[in-house]
Amino acid sequence: MTEDARWLSGLEEQARARLSGPVFEYVAQGAREGRTAARAVDTWSSVELHPHVLRDVTDVELGTDLLGTGVGVPWGVAPTTLQRAVHPDGELAMARATAEAGGVMVVSSNAGTRFSLIGDTGVHWWLQAYLPADRTLAVPMLDRAVAAGASAVVLTVDTPVVGTKYPTGRVVWDVVDPAQLRVNFDAGHDDQPGSDKALDLGPHDLDWLAEHTGLPVVVKGVLRPDDAVRCVQAGARAVWVSNHGGRQLDRAVSTAAVVRDVIAAVGDQAQVYVDGGVRSGLDVVAALSLGADAVFLGRLALYALTDGEPGVARMHREVGSQVVETMRLCGCRTLADVAALSAPPAPNRL
Repeated sequence: MTEDARWLSGLEEQARARLSGPVFEYVAQGAREGRTAARAVDTWSSVELHPHVLRDVTDVELGTDLLGTGVGVPWGVAPTTLQRAVHPDGELAMARATAEAGGVMVVSSNAGTRFSLIGDTGVHWWLQAYLPADRTLAVPMLDRAVAAGASAVVLTVDTPVVGTKYPTGRVVWDVVDPAQLRVNFDAGHDDQPGSDKALDLGPHDLDWLAEHTGLPVVVKGVLRPDDAVRCVQAGARAVWVSNHGGRQLDRAVSTAAVVRDVIAAVGDQAQVYVDGGVRSGLDVVAALSLGADAVFLGRLALYALTDGEPGVARMHREVGSQVVETMRLCGCRTLADVAALSAPPAPNRL
């Protein structure tokens, strides 16, 4: 194992050693008994590849198109809260390193950094949003994101309520600085009637978001093909297969187990993304081989952020190195070649 590969695989333990107990627990824990979170990594490891041979793999191309925009790599950074609690530079470090790598950064609506500052880094970024019961309360935050250059809205739909977690001691909200959270909302937003998360999300909300922002809408938190169909019928440009890192519904199915079914249902009409337990470039290739258009890194990126911008940059480089090596070993020069590597090969008779 190379030094960088060893570093990548040891990032969780590095984060455990560097972060305070409450902050690390917030990042790492899953809902309730943590069953869904715990099995996510091994589920990707179970995806088997069927490599080609006798193919020219001198040049490997990682570029792809996401929502009509060319990007340099088929992986990006998933939205995560409290990045400034992980490292003082928070979202800015994440954005600069991701811009250098050519990836997409999805910024949490709970971010502790102004959208305008994130946009100034030059990163290609999308806004993640929850909708409140009173939709009008989201308008100022949405408008700030559009003004700062967000090029898509990612609506999270799997969190009508926050899943129960079992803390082992003090919780992160006992130690975190409020200034590291939700700085893009109006003052007093959380005290307004109707500011709680919406319990009545529906297909009409996708149309409202698209009309108000003028941006493509991605729906994040889909695990069922029938729900994916409803999302696309309602105008979603992409569906994001996610179980929220196992942080909401414990015992929810692993994303690796269902992404192919979602792609079969809507992949000819919309892009399909996936996250959940991705820890290496091999995992990225596994997800792409199942047909995903892009893969998003959540905890891995946060663990790398404990080293600041250099850590996130190193993570992107090592993931990229592993992706390129795996593609070459599979006889793939482009991402189109990667698709269906995990499917049993068809007979080819003389």
